[in-house]
Amino acid sequence: DQAALARLVARGLVQVAGITPSDASHVLGRVAVWDGAAADKALRLVMRRRTGAGEMLAREAQAMAQMIVDRLTQQTCLALLEAALAEEGFDAPPETLAVHELMQRGLAGGKTGLIRLQTGLAVDVVGLGASAPSYYPAVGARLGCRMILPDHAGVANAIGAVVGRVTMRRTGTVTSPGEGRFRVHLDTGPEDFTGSEPAMTHLEQVLRGAAETAARAAGATDLRTTATRDIRKAAVENREVFLEAVITVESSGRPRIAD
Repeated sequence: DQAALARLVARGLVQVAGITPSDASHVLGRVAVWDGAAADKALRLVMRRRTGAGEMLAREAQAMAQMIVDRLTQQTCLALLEAALAEEGFDAPPETLAVHELMQRGLAGGKTGLIRLQTGLAVDVVGLGASAPSYYPAVGARLGCRMILPDHAGVANAIGAVVGRVTMRRTGTVTSPGEGRFRVHLDTGPEDFTGSEPAMTHLEQVLRGAAETAARAAGATDLRTTATRDIRKAAVENREVFLEAVITVESSGRPRIAD
């Protein structure tokens, strides 16, 4: 059915949606803030997809949901292990060590007849975000570390957005199509100048206005705008010839606080 579905999507008659761990949490009864019935229907559709052996992914929505959450736990553990291994300074790449059989056997507390393996994180992990209480306890248990969940972890990302900065960048190019001609490439069309400096100054002003407008539209105030020029020249017959200039303007500011 994929070809028929693709044609319907291309004609704008069908929209493709996906499931998320939040849908799985609704089906498992861990979360009840959105449409649980819609989440259940979505997982029932997805679980009908076939594996390479021709079997359905799962026989019921609950099993499908648990598969998704388990996969999320695994990927979160790998991300934390890679970050920790990068700090340790091993010769092998962190992404290779994190999935190594010895590492994974040690996390599972695996034992063989002659060797005892035990791996995990030796530091505490702080879980932030609204979903942290739902997912991170299992991550802590898997990595053998203490998982700290602050009382107001759910609003940490919102606080981060407020104390962070909004940054917008705009980039443009000046070329030289002929001797004594310098072309500024704008969204409204090309404009020619007789000097490289006037051309670059004009482009910088246009980009500055666009970047500042976009930053204000994104909620930034007290803007700070900077511009950089990457000018490329070539030596021809003992003189420098202008080839191209790429100008980048960056405008950033703190997010404004709503009244």
